Amino acid sequence: MRAYTAGDTDVPLLAETIGENFERTVARFPLHDALIEAAPVPGGDARRWSYTKMNDDVDRLARALLAMGVGKGERVGIWSPNCAEWTLLQYATAKIGAILVNVNPAYRSHELEFVVKQNGMRMLVTAPSDTNSDYVSMARQALLTCPDLHELVFLPDHGLDALDAGNPQSDAELTYAELLRRADGVAHAHLLARMAELRPHDPINLQYTSGTTGFPKGATLTHHNILNNGYAIGELLGYTEHDRVVIPVPFYHCFGMVIGNLNALSHGAATIIPGRGFSPAAALEAVQDFGGTSLYGVPTMFIAELALPDFGSYDLSTLRTGVMAGSLCPIEVMNRVISEMHMVDVAICYGMTETSPVSTMTRKGDTLQQRTETVGRTMPQLESRIVDPVTGEELERGQIGELCTRGYAVMAGYWNQPEKTAEAIDADGWMHTGDLARMDEDGYVVVEGRIKDMVIRGGENIYPREIEEFLYTHPSIQDVQVIGVPDPRYGEELMACIILKPGAEPLDAAALADFCRGKLAHYKIPRYVEVRESFPMTVSGKIRKVQMREEAVARLGL
Repeated sequence: MRAYTAGDTDVPLLAETIGENFERTVARFPLHDALIEAAPVPGGDARRWSYTKMNDDVDRLARALLAMGVGKGERVGIWSPNCAEWTLLQYATAKIGAILVNVNPAYRSHELEFVVKQNGMRMLVTAPSDTNSDYVSMARQALLTCPDLHELVFLPDHGLDALDAGNPQSDAELTYAELLRRADGVAHAHLLARMAELRPHDPINLQYTSGTTGFPKGATLTHHNILNNGYAIGELLGYTEHDRVVIPVPFYHCFGMVIGNLNALSHGAATIIPGRGFSPAAALEAVQDFGGTSLYGVPTMFIAELALPDFGSYDLSTLRTGVMAGSLCPIEVMNRVISEMHMVDVAICYGMTETSPVSTMTRKGDTLQQRTETVGRTMPQLESRIVDPVTGEELERGQIGELCTRGYAVMAGYWNQPEKTAEAIDADGWMHTGDLARMDEDGYVVVEGRIKDMVIRGGENIYPREIEEFLYTHPSIQDVQVIGVPDPRYGEELMACIILKPGAEPLDAAALADFCRGKLAHYKIPRYVEVRESFPMTVSGKIRKVQMREEAVARLGL
């Protein structure tokens, strides 16, 4: 049987803009909670928006942007950790047809200036400076060096004791409150006229890939791309207006703004922001305090939540579902998420920024094995297939090759990079993911790793995922990543990077080899073991194996 599947086509795609969809939801659930931001400071009050209030604030911000002269298709950047204003700007730019540029909050000046110049960003909305990032001074530097950048808008600190809340120092700088005052000069009819000009296939969002192998590329996404993807995920999760979705993952990434905001807000559900960045305690407190029915995270987030010394004290009884993405979940962790966190319908989502992002997903009722060993089946209205990464020939089910995706979710292209776009999307419209995968007889996709992460030892192809799954069964191991490092005899050797459980006995290469012997083929037993406190990660929660390899090579002198 060929390694190809097409998702369900029973439900038609939404043929509307994000603004139109949001206003339909507002009309249906005007007084329901739409947006809740947990107290930014201990002892403070949460910030809350009903659908009507959120729509009013979105419209005011949209009119303010119109007053500034922001045109359809112009780029407006948002450079901030999660906050309510992030969500408001997401919808305000969608209503006026400006392209929201998600800027990674971890970027420093060089990376920021590259992104601003690459897309010709016109306005940058930036967070107050804190102990982690001097956003204000780096934004001012970009204003001086990037000719297309005309305005900086400084978000309020809301009592966070910001090191610099960005007091305006020139005509090109203004506070968020000052920006909102500009709305008074623009009638609502002007906003309605702009909305009437917009079309579903207009580009509306730019998201930059992590850039681990070079400069980041800007994936250009349309209303049609991300609205339909978010809506489809919510349908498969069974979302209704009664759901309350806790979103500790970053908005700058598709996980937060599509799987989170667009998904929930297209179904009348409430979105809940636990804090500016991820804190396992804050995430569980948000579930407990606001009756969360759904919780998001990458597996390492759930591992951190389950590892809290007072985990058992949190009331998580309202949870029923959630989303894990970024990497596959170890079976032991999944067992605890289902049994101890009550997330019986938790789903695994797989995809990439370039596919808006989700292209495969597990379904309600899928087995534990399917939720830990696969990334589910093809999403509705999309196609998946596995091809030989060298010849492009479609493979048979069970064979390992490159996973490709086709359909409405595939990006419009990389911004101003037609050559890079052609490398990623072939002439038949297939997006090449760069992931090694196989498809089982039931159409479930098993990701074996990145093509570049596959280890070739003495001519044997080794897929780290298989070894990692086995090592999770070791009683002392909390988390593990397997990488390849250079070897003069075999070309590559395996290294296991391990995080031990609290109080566990030390673990070295000899002890790990003893555990593996007789259970894994000899060439799959890691030669090197490194015990670590943490793994380097992208802001979106993906493990940076490239960085881990570089560090290991330097440390071992290979």
